[in-house]
Amino acid sequence: MMLQGKAIVITGSGKGIGAACARGAARQGASVVVNDVDDSAHETAAAINAEGGTAVACVANVADWDEAGRLIEHCLSNFGGIDGLVNNAALYYLETLQDFQPARARGMVEVNVLGPLHCTGHAIGPMLRRGSGSIVNVVSGAQMGMPQMGVYGATKGAVASMVYTWALELAGTGVRVNALSPFGRTTIGGLTEEHLKDPDIARRYAQIQPPEANSPVLEYLLSDRASAVNGQLVRIDKGEIHLYTHPALLLPPVYREQWTAETVADAFESEFRDRQVPCGVLGMTGLPVELQSGFWKRADG
Repeated sequence: MMLQGKAIVITGSGKGIGAACARGAARQGASVVVNDVDDSAHETAAAINAEGGTAVACVANVADWDEAGRLIEHCLSNFGGIDGLVNNAALYYLETLQDFQPARARGMVEVNVLGPLHCTGHAIGPMLRRGSGSIVNVVSGAQMGMPQMGVYGATKGAVASMVYTWALELAGTGVRVNALSPFGRTTIGGLTEEHLKDPDIARRYAQIQPPEANSPVLEYLLSDRASAVNGQLVRIDKGEIHLYTHPALLLPPVYREQWTAETVADAFESEFRDRQVPCGVLGMTGLPVELQSGFWKRADG
């Protein structure tokens, strides 16, 4: 049991992928704090305990600093410490830029971005004092660009950026930071029974992997066997595990002793013409061969 004796907090784990991962962690021996903003937290905790696992519920809104602190304290007081934190709670809406709604955007930022900041801000002290811990942020391929997911993708891009920075800041402390990019058959996007009456929607929905398929990656990242893994974003979908590439400067650069608008235009029409990276969820090896080779061409040809 890879998580035997560990105390884990999983935010947004009353339903969906979060609940599936909470059950998976408990089956691996972890004592789990199940968190959500409603009674689903109690229902999932009760189901874990009925299976013979160990779980307590904490209803709290992680978008609020004080409530996030109460959530972490709930783990400390019930289990004597905190070994793992999974920042999973999130809001999700589909909308184009033309349909932008400030209130909905603010809600996503508060839960999806401030939530991980709040929870980690409270959890990091106890972890550092113990000299060990695993933080797992939940990200999304939407951060790379998906139509109608501009705000959601922006929030997940922020969460990914936290991983890069925190991994650097915490290197050598015994506390690791990674991310899970899950994919699962849930109703987070507001999918209803009425939607599923559409044969095309029902067919595509049925092809999505179940929420439980994501749990093994999370269980591993929380375990001591992942002690050498830090700053990584891991995606799992239909039997395939991918590592995300990190944002980086594309090498080599183009150099001029002095730049003008005209010479910048010349550079984009020559050296940069075949090196511009497309948007969207793309594997590097899936790019056209001529574009792949363009990444590594020297500026002098």
